[in-house]
Amino acid sequence: MKHSIFLLSALMLFFTTSYAQKKEHNFRLGYGLNGGIPTNDAFVFSLGADARLQYDISLKTSFSATTGYTHLFIKDDGNDAGFVPAKLGFKSFIGDQIYYLGEVGAAIGVNKGMGTSLLWAPGIGIATKHIDISLRYENYSKFDTGQVSLRLAYGYKL
Repeated sequence: MKHSIFLLSALMLFFTTSYAQKKEHNFRLGYGLNGGIPTNDAFVFSLGADARLQYDISLKTSFSATTGYTHLFIKDDGNDAGFVPAKLGFKSFIGDQIYYLGEVGAAIGVNKGMGTSLLWAPGIGIATKHIDISLRYENYSKFDTGQVSLRLAYGYKL
């Protein structure tokens, strides 16, 4: 009798947990504006816009794919640099709203002769149901610069 109750309890816990985890899997889409301070003195500031698709693995972890456009404004000769980032990332929440995010991918230059650079970006942020504010460092190895960037985004479940 004790074994039957234990087995029934274990099965109920298993099915309840399995069902709850299936409900956690969903997609989110967010649109963001970001501005930053480049780490190379040749650039004054940066502005950009992006779209991020996020797939929630659980309530605390997600995969992401981000693309958009970033423009680095140069100080002297006016030959600004623009690129399209293509990044894949992993987001993990610490508590209910605070998270850290790591992304890696490519920065595809749009100016003649820029080419493509490896792009990696660790960051931290705060996310609510619709608003996401994050601070990140982005490094563009081939472009010999990086930036500290603030992102303000609006997101929603798909």
